[in-house]
Amino acid sequence: MGRRIRAYRKLKGYTQQELADRAGISLAVLGAVERGNRCLEDQILDKIATVLGVGVKELTDSSSI
Repeated sequence: MGRRIRAYRKLKGYTQQELADRAGISLAVLGAVERGNRCLEDQILDKIATVLGVGVKELTDSSSI
């Protein structure tokens, strides 16, 4: 999931800080998620998906991107 979040973030042209700010999470949390060191609560995953303009399924489905 972290790799897909990173890929969609880069497609949108957001830095980690920009995505974290827009999703209301810390940069440290986002970095840990993108590295695969942390799982997300559904509520936070929903926020990230909304900011990136994709569905949660696109972030969690291994066949995406």
